Amino acid sequence: MTERATVDMWFDPLCPWAWITSRWLLEVEKVRPLDVRFNVMSLSVLNEGRDELPERYKELLAKGWGPVRVCIAAAEAAGPAVLRDLYTALGTRIHLQKYDIEDPKLFQEALAEVGLDPSLAEAAHTDARDEALRASHNAGMKPVGTDVGTPVIHAPGPNPGETVAFFGPVITPAPKGEAAGKLWDGVVLVAGTPGFYELKRSRDLGPIFD
Repeated sequence: MTERATVDMWFDPLCPWAWITSRWLLEVEKVRPLDVRFNVMSLSVLNEGRDELPERYKELLAKGWGPVRVCIAAAEAAGPAVLRDLYTALGTRIHLQKYDIEDPKLFQEALAEVGLDPSLAEAAHTDARDEALRASHNAGMKPVGTDVGTPVIHAPGPNPGETVAFFGPVITPAPKGEAAGKLWDGVVLVAGTPGFYELKRSRDLGPIFD
């Protein structure tokens, strides 16, 4: 049997592009020997002090502390493996059902769905776990730098014991089945090439949650 590899993704529940990438990775699990592990980064942490950002985006980032704080509280209460299902529960409500991220029901319902105490939703309003949040964020972002956002992926590199880290891929909609696997093969190939840094084109579509 082929040994399964572990791939780590860092997400902020706020980001629609990270959500689509996460759904793609879950498809890749079905057709390639890998298991995805989910971790928390924060666009609010990443963009602290950036006064040049548009006011509307800064308002969104101010609200963005809540979801990531709840994720950290859940991971502390039940272990980091709970983030896989909690991200699905949160992302479904945020991106598909269009819950307001300041709606208390968003967190309470998502927590209850994964078997956690809904009172953990109170973590959204306190900075008590921000040190742990920053530690998780920094673990994901340090290998890729701070001029990217989410999704960030850490994957096994081409040489034994080596890890490659990269931002992306930014895709829409998420490929399914073997198409998802082929995209994974290509992404890992270029990410594992020494000196490869960027492949990009202008987006002509918004997020498609298919």
